[in-house]
Amino acid sequence: MTTQRDTDYIDLPLLIKGKVRDVYDLGDSMLMIVTDRISAFDVVFDECIPDKGKVLNSISAFWFEFTKGIVANHVISTNPEAYPMGLDQHADKLRGRSMWVKKAKMFPAECIVRGYLEGSALKEYNATGTVSGVQMPKGLRQGDRLPEPMFSPSTKADEGHDINITMSQLEELIGGEDANRLKDASLALYKAGADYALDKGLILADTKFEFGTIDGQLIIADEMLTPDSSRFWDLSDYEPGRPQKSFDKQYLREWLESTDWDKTYPAPTLPEEVIMKTSEKYKEAYSLLTGKVLE
Repeated sequence: MTTQRDTDYIDLPLLIKGKVRDVYDLGDSMLMIVTDRISAFDVVFDECIPDKGKVLNSISAFWFEFTKGIVANHVISTNPEAYPMGLDQHADKLRGRSMWVKKAKMFPAECIVRGYLEGSALKEYNATGTVSGVQMPKGLRQGDRLPEPMFSPSTKADEGHDINITMSQLEELIGGEDANRLKDASLALYKAGADYALDKGLILADTKFEFGTIDGQLIIADEMLTPDSSRFWDLSDYEPGRPQKSFDKQYLREWLESTDWDKTYPAPTLPEEVIMKTSEKYKEAYSLLTGKVLE
């Protein structure tokens, strides 16, 4: 089974080398390639997860198309044969895991929407009774549905962890008008995604979006409603008061927690079983959401 860890076959300026995505400069546009690299606790592993990049890219492409009537996006094409600057010669390597996208002026914030109590929201609630600084009802359990979806922005850190901020801090960062635009767009996209996912037997517990502008128009960019940017739970197994079964890196994280790794570089070697089970979880999420089998 082939995997794609690096994209050095592309002979163009590399703009961004992220944990998972490599982004190349095409002048007034960009090429985004989603590799099969995987990270946990901010450390990238030596091993790759087969087809993970194709799953993430294909899910994003699905949602960008699904929500384009709510918020515009940066996608020009996902067909490698249509890519400029001779990139079509790499069509076989790029197919399914790449997008040709417009350049946007990005906002310096992650736009998180939480519909259920989990992760850093659970920690905040247990400590203060609030989520994103807003008082919540008493007695909520891990995994409980919140009274209404919460917009919960954070800073966008180049290194280390993002830091949760309040709406008023976001207004100070980017201005009140844009902060409200991001909040309204995030909540609308979350509702559309959550309603659709529920019909497919999945709970969208929380997700994060990244927005920018192109000629003043608000657009959503990067990735969208993927298992890497969202918590999807199995509706049939949903039971508040405990961790839920999710379609992401949970299997990998649980294995890592069972080891004595100190969560700093270098990462431990991943067993074949962990690699394949993680790959299966990603593919299952794709099939459940789109109704298709990954090509």
